[in-house]
Amino acid sequence: MKKLESLFDLSKLKEKLTEINEKVNDSNLWDNPDKAKELLIKKKSAEDSVLEYESIGNEILDIETLIELLEEEESSDFEEEIKELNTQLKDVDEKLSVLKIKILLKGKYDSKSAIVSIHAGTGGVDAMDWSNMLYRMYVRYCEKKGFKVTVVEYQDDTEAGIKSATLIVEGENAYGYLKNEHGVHRLVRISPFNAAGKRQTSFALVEVTPQVDDDFAVSINPEDLRIDTYRSSGAGGQHVNTTDSAIRITHIPTNVVVTCQNERSQHQNKEVAMKLLGAKLAKLKEEEHKENLNELKGDFSLITWGAQIRSYVFQPYTMVKDHRTGAEKGNVDAVMDGDLEYFISEKLKEDSKEEGIK
Repeated sequence: MKKLESLFDLSKLKEKLTEINEKVNDSNLWDNPDKAKELLIKKKSAEDSVLEYESIGNEILDIETLIELLEEEESSDFEEEIKELNTQLKDVDEKLSVLKIKILLKGKYDSKSAIVSIHAGTGGVDAMDWSNMLYRMYVRYCEKKGFKVTVVEYQDDTEAGIKSATLIVEGENAYGYLKNEHGVHRLVRISPFNAAGKRQTSFALVEVTPQVDDDFAVSINPEDLRIDTYRSSGAGGQHVNTTDSAIRITHIPTNVVVTCQNERSQHQNKEVAMKLLGAKLAKLKEEEHKENLNELKGDFSLITWGAQIRSYVFQPYTMVKDHRTGAEKGNVDAVMDGDLEYFISEKLKEDSKEEGIK
């Protein structure tokens, strides 16, 4: 138990909760409603973490008690008890893994919802099919995490796959979990679209941006925007509304492009697209360490294209490898079905070491 408490620094977490409670009890709390809401969210998150720790601690005590009873028992037939013990140990181990990952999410935007965009890259039809596979993978992952997924843009191809798609993922720490998926993803397989059955390498870009609040919003000059309307190409009610109200907004100085086609009216689509644009520009401004958008010049639409962060190999063997951490998995089918927890946790652990977090 002492090792567990040291690992998760329960005393520090309780100190933080005490400080938050003092601020919550301040009579001037609601002078700033937005900060008050943010403080209450932090309070709930800290309380949940303390409860999770205490619950796991109680389970560990139960396991220790069971072990002591088995040691004192004279009978040598412990088959049922050992099965129960193994089940409890596995359950506690899984809960500890989840809690440890959650504690690593300490970034500025980690608690926010996430905007996930997938774009087909080099590889023709295979790349568009690959983008669709990634789209399904992330939707499955979010379903397993209990996140709410809203499709705001989905451009399919006439032959196969998608050209691009954008999802808004809502849930506690959604951005924190998904932020390291940002980058180029590489697929190696025997192409189902190649009559000669040759091995094909395809690429897709995944962009992950936090859905920022108004406090983090940037001031955008309307003169810097090019707004286009078009007919959405999504698969009807399956993904988005096929109407003429789809909106594409280009921020001319940076060439950042956002689209929305999910809402019924052009006005609603424009409103959502502007929020997406604001989020992308806010993140870009912070990454470039600039004071205002006027300092962001050049074509940033390709800024994240470069060496792949992860490779998914289907033939001649099966393996998924993250090139940043070296993490590997042989069950590629499970990964494509949303089993991303291992890769996400390994990258978070590496980041925490770099930041000096124990």
